[in-house]
Amino acid sequence: MMHSLTSLLLSTLLVIKGSGVQAQPACTRDFLKTAADSLLAAQTAGNPALLQPLSPSAVYHENFRNASLTSGSSLTRATKIDFSRHSLDTTQCATYTEIISATGAQPYVIGVQMFFTSAQITKVDLLSTTTGDWLFNATGTLRWASRENWGTIPEADRDSREVIKAAGDAYCDIFHDKSVVVPWGRPCARLEGGVYTGNGGQNDRCDVGIPSGVQLVDRRYVIDETVGAVSIFLSFSGIPDSHEFRVEKGTLRFVHTITVMNTGSGPGKGKGKRKRLARGDT
Repeated sequence: MMHSLTSLLLSTLLVIKGSGVQAQPACTRDFLKTAADSLLAAQTAGNPALLQPLSPSAVYHENFRNASLTSGSSLTRATKIDFSRHSLDTTQCATYTEIISATGAQPYVIGVQMFFTSAQITKVDLLSTTTGDWLFNATGTLRWASRENWGTIPEADRDSREVIKAAGDAYCDIFHDKSVVVPWGRPCARLEGGVYTGNGGQNDRCDVGIPSGVQLVDRRYVIDETVGAVSIFLSFSGIPDSHEFRVEKGTLRFVHTITVMNTGSGPGKGKGKRKRLARGDT
């Protein structure tokens, strides 16, 4: 019986080898970093062809709308990158990249989630903000983001995916339900557009300026336990938005937001609505 089973397995492997079918490679941090670095190369050059390994059937969304990756997208616009940072999610094979361009001809702050299947990029979800978007100030974003520590957390001190995700969800949930218990850290600082809620000190707080009665829905996650990070793309009551969190020992340490106002019929279309929501007006 055992001999027959072994023979069957060997025969199957030979058939697979002969047919040219390749085993799916592991989704490693090195693989994801190489792909995420190619995103930076593509954005720098304004050449989407540099984004690899890209599936021929890859789906591209820009500011939560279906778009063409090769015609008129953010990646066709050569951009000077002053700062970038990756989160690498080997569990679901995905990446998140924060890109800050403060000193180029036009300033941008960009967030990109990428998802992989069979060792190819099958979905790219990009949020691009610039002058006129919510609290936009790329100089301020660069100043504070470059000073924060999002480095690798020692393995013994890392939180689980579940804890990291729950911390991010709790923050998002309190916008609608003030009874939610959020694991606020101390210190904790929020970088919202280019506005910082702290000064880099031990008394920084990020539990300020939270509106009420706002639904943060349609959440998509990228989680990197090695740096305690979770990227959440979501609809901020209909407005394209990114909230990214650094979680340390179960509590929030940093929050970064990107909110797109320049959508629809003209610049700043969503800004009035976002201001009303920030005040708690629905």
